[in-house]
Amino acid sequence: MGSELLDIFLLSLLAMFNPALLAAVTVLLLLPSPKRLMVGYLLGAYTTSITLGLVIVFSLHNSSTESTSKHTVSPLEDIVVGVLAIAIAWVLRTGRDQPFQERRRVKKDAKLKARQEAGKPTESLPLRMLGKGDPKVTFVVGAVLSFPGVSYLDALDHIHKLNPGTVATVLLVIGFCLMQQILLEVPLLGYVFAPESTQERVNSFKAWMARKGRPAAVIGAAAIGAILVARGVITLL
Repeated sequence: MGSELLDIFLLSLLAMFNPALLAAVTVLLLLPSPKRLMVGYLLGAYTTSITLGLVIVFSLHNSSTESTSKHTVSPLEDIVVGVLAIAIAWVLRTGRDQPFQERRRVKKDAKLKARQEAGKPTESLPLRMLGKGDPKVTFVVGAVLSFPGVSYLDALDHIHKLNPGTVATVLLVIGFCLMQQILLEVPLLGYVFAPESTQERVNSFKAWMARKGRPAAVIGAAAIGAILVARGVITLL
């Protein structure tokens, strides 16, 4: 049980760094009245992620497709995912992704320039909708951007395998959904109880991420990878 819960927690950490969510957080924090807009986004996100999560996990419970290779596949999955995480940390640490990032940046700049010359919008539709500053719109964007991704689906499979009972299953799904939105929930609570100091912390965090984002990603990926590989090896032994 402890192993499955750890998996679910680690997957919730990965889900926190969904690119679409990170972009939404950045845009929302820069708009006027961010508190109202974040509430709208979160309500939409909760509606989609919790509802679909419960539907999926209870559908799995009601099916008879329980894996017979649970005890042999899970350790191998841990090792594979752990090795991939460590490889990502190594690539980021050595800067071997820089040529790829540079080519991607050049390609993106060229695409943006072409769209600007053609008079077309340069931002994605969800980000343009967030920019309207309407809580109803952010509700829709939050709902659309919160369909279960790979990390969430994997976590739902772990919850299914854990089979903790109806109430505990509901709480685990809700807990995962709350965890993956924590980058919005924390500043929202701050804006409610201490708006001025929260804005200062948000600005400091963005500055810190600009300076230390890569080292933090290296440490995080390496730590998660090491935990998964060690657990997989121990389980196999």
